[in-house]
Amino acid sequence: MDVPSIKNEDQYKALRNKGYSKEKAAKIANTPDAGKKGGKAKPYEEWTKVKLYQQAKKVGIDGRSNMNKSELIYALRNN
Repeated sequence: MDVPSIKNEDQYKALRNKGYSKEKAAKIANTPDAGKKGGKAKPYEEWTKVKLYQQAKKVGIDGRSNMNKSELIYALRNN
């Protein structure tokens, strides 16, 4: 089995140390531009549904096309 490469190893390690699963930490660390906003990103509730969908797509959330805004927020926070 091939092990996928991690784009941001430091972020991956930090997330693992916080208790994130290997899969979730890898998804976050491999998301383009992950963490580049320096904590200044708006809360998901202020995002448009389109932006939430695009983020869900980036991190590989299945079933996103059938989700409403609240479900997308929940999936992004808990996937």
